[in-house]
Amino acid sequence: MKEIKPLLKLTNVSKFYYNKGMVASGFTKVSLEFSLGEFVVITGESGSGKSTLLNVISGLDTYEEGEMYINGKETSHYTESDFEDYRKTYIGSIFQSFNLVSSYTVYQNIELVLLLNGYKKKDIKEKIIDLIKKVDLYKFKNTRVSRLSGGQKQRVAIARALAKDVPIIIADEPTGNLDLKSTSSVIKLLSEVAKDKLVIIVTHNYEQVAKYATRKIEMHDGRIREDILLKEYEKGISEIYRFKSLTFANKIRLGVRNAFNIAPKFFLMFLVFLFVIFAFLGQYSSFKKREIEISQSGENAFFPGTDVKRIVINKKNKEIITKDNIKELESLKYIKKVNEFDAVYDQYYNLESQDVYLYGTIDDIKSIKKVDKGRMPNKPNEIVVKGSKDDYYISSYEKLFAASLHLMDNSSKRIGSDEYKVVGIIYSHDFSYYSTFYVGKEFIEKAKIDTNVKYSLTKVKFPGGEERSTDGYSFSIKPSNKVTKGNAIIANEININCQYAWCKNKKININIENIYFKETIDVLVTGIFSKSNYTNYFSKDEYPYYDMVTGVILVSFEDYNYLYNKDIYQSSVIVDDEVHVDEVASRLDEMGYKTLKIKDALSSEFESTEILSALKIFRVIVTTILLFVLFFIAYFIIRLIQKSKNVYYSTVRILGGTKKNIASLIKIELFVVFNLTFMITMLFVLLVKLGILNSKTIISLTNYLKLNDYLLIYLILLIMSYLISLRYSRNLFKKSAMNTYREEV
Repeated sequence: MKEIKPLLKLTNVSKFYYNKGMVASGFTKVSLEFSLGEFVVITGESGSGKSTLLNVISGLDTYEEGEMYINGKETSHYTESDFEDYRKTYIGSIFQSFNLVSSYTVYQNIELVLLLNGYKKKDIKEKIIDLIKKVDLYKFKNTRVSRLSGGQKQRVAIARALAKDVPIIIADEPTGNLDLKSTSSVIKLLSEVAKDKLVIIVTHNYEQVAKYATRKIEMHDGRIREDILLKEYEKGISEIYRFKSLTFANKIRLGVRNAFNIAPKFFLMFLVFLFVIFAFLGQYSSFKKREIEISQSGENAFFPGTDVKRIVINKKNKEIITKDNIKELESLKYIKKVNEFDAVYDQYYNLESQDVYLYGTIDDIKSIKKVDKGRMPNKPNEIVVKGSKDDYYISSYEKLFAASLHLMDNSSKRIGSDEYKVVGIIYSHDFSYYSTFYVGKEFIEKAKIDTNVKYSLTKVKFPGGEERSTDGYSFSIKPSNKVTKGNAIIANEININCQYAWCKNKKININIENIYFKETIDVLVTGIFSKSNYTNYFSKDEYPYYDMVTGVILVSFEDYNYLYNKDIYQSSVIVDDEVHVDEVASRLDEMGYKTLKIKDALSSEFESTEILSALKIFRVIVTTILLFVLFFIAYFIIRLIQKSKNVYYSTVRILGGTKKNIASLIKIELFVVFNLTFMITMLFVLLVKLGILNSKTIISLTNYLKLNDYLLIYLILLIMSYLISLRYSRNLFKKSAMNTYREEV
C-alpha cells in the first residue's frame, strides 16, 4: 500500500519578532505533521505561541528557521506572492474576531471568497445558498453582518471557510466570544467538516472541543510540550489544488460595491474629490481668463471701440437695418445691447470749456443705471462722465459739475450748438487717459450725421467742369438756417472754381458716396460771404476767424439731411460675456448678417505676446505646485477615510486576494467616486449653462473654458486619482496581512 504523505509538515520551524533592536521568540524548533481527516486542537496559556504557530501554518506570517512543507514542497523560499497563492489554494480561516466584512450581507461575505478565487457570479448562487442553509442562516442571507449575534457571525465565517472547498480549515479561538449554545453548534459543525479536511483549532478551553478532537497539541513558552493522538481517523489523500484569479468583471463588481457600500464614507470621498475639482477648476479658469484678456488686448485703426464683447454687423445684401431688425437683435439670447449706428461710438470727442478738457468716446445714456457721484440725467443736454479717479477733472468733480461744456469732434468741430452739463460721475477701475461720455439720443443723432460726413467722399462739380473733393478741413459742406432749400451760399474764395471766377446764380452739383450709399443734389448759388460779412452766417464764438470758413459751402438743413442723414446700414451688438461672442456671431450669420468680431480684429503688441508667454510658463509652475498640494491634501484625507477599510483589505488578503487584486479594487473604487463626482459637477455646470440653474460662482469658473479644457482637467485629475490609489495600496502592503488586521481591530 502506498504511503500517504502528510499535507503539512514543519521541521524545526522557529518564528522571531524584531522590535527596536530587541528579539522576541514566537515559537522555537517546532516539528509537526498534519494530514487530511484530522481534527487538531492546539492549546496552551496566553503567550505560549499557539496563535503565532497558526498564523505561520496559514501563511499569514513568515518563519525564520527550519522548513515548512506543503504537499512535500519546501516553502522557505516563498515570497509574499507565493503565500498569497498558498492561502488562496489551501487555507480557509476562522477567527475569534470573525474577520468578516461588516458592511456586507451574509450572502456577500460568502460570495466574496468565491469571487476572489475566480468563480463567476452566475455559477455560485446555488452553492452560497446551500452553505447558508447548512449553517442555519438562510433567513439572514440579506442581513448585514454587523446586525448579527456573535454565534451567527461565527457560522458565517465557517460557511465562508467552506465555500471554496480548500483542504485546510484554520480556526483561532472560534468560540472565544460565543455563549455555550453557540459554542456547541460551531464545534459540531467544524467536526463534520473534518471528515475530509484538515481542521486545526487554537483554543484556551480544551473541554469544549475534546469530544470531537482526534489530536491534542499543547504549547508552552513557544515549544511543543505535548502532542497526543486521541483517536484514530481515516487519512485522506492530499492533492494539489488550483484556483483561478479574480476576473476583471469581478474586480469591477467588487470595486463598485465598495465605493457605495458605506454611504457616509462615500459622501466624504465625494466631498474630497469635489473640493479637488473646484480648487483646480478655479485656478485653471483664472489663468485661462487672464490669457484670453491678454491675447485680446490690442488696437484696431478702424475701430477705437475695442470691447471684445462687441460684434460689428451689416446685412450681407447691404440693405438698411430697420427698427424691427434692431428689436429682433435686442431679443436674442446673450445680447446685452445694440448700438444702432455704431460708427458714432468709434469716434473720439472732446468735452471742453475754458477750464475743462476731457477726451474720449461716447455711449448711450440708457446703458447705465446708476452713478458714483451726482445723479442720472433728466434733460437732453445733461451727460454722465466715466473716468479714472486719478484724472484731475474726475477727482475734482464739483468743478466739472459747475462748467458749461461743448462736445466737439476730433477736428474741434462742435456737434450741435448746445451747451452740456455734467451731472454724474462713474469711476472706472483701471487708469486711462480716455473718458466715456454717456449722452442722450439727441446728441447721438447729431453725431450720426457728422460721422456720415466724415466717412463719405464728397465731390462738388462747378460750372465749367471743375470738380473738387472735400477733405473735411479746407473744403466742406455745412448746414445753415440762413439758406433755403435748393440754394447755397459759398465763401468768396470758392469763386475761383467757376468760370470767370464767379459762381453766383450758377448751379453746382454736390455728390456724396460711401460704402453703403450715394446721393447727388444740384443747388443754386444765391449768395457769397467774405471776411466782412461771414459773421452773418457763422457764430463768432465757434468760428472766431474768417480763415476757418474759407472752404465752406452752406446749404439748407433739408438738403444737408438729404445728403447725410441716412438710414442705418451698420450696427454693433454687445454680448453679455466674451465667451458667448462666437455663438452669437454664428447666430447672426444665420440671420443674414455679415459679422466682424472685434476680439478677432485686434493687433496685439510685442509686449502682450511676451506677457502671454510668461503667463503660460507661470501657469505651468503654479498648476504643478497646486496639483502637488492638492495631491497630498486629498491623499491624507482619503487615507484617513480608507483607513477604516483596512480591515476589509486585510480580510481580502487573508482570504487569498493578491496584492494586485487589492490594488485594483482600490483604483476602481477611487475611479468610480472620482468619475461620479466629476460627472455630477459637469451636469451642474451644464444646467447652469442652459439657464436651468443659476449660480454666479459656476458661471465665473466656467465662462472661459471649452470642451478641450474640461477634457484636460479631467485627464489631469484622473491621473492624480490613480496616483493616490497607487500610493495608498503600496503603503497598505508594507506590513503583513495579519499585522495590518491586528492594528485595525
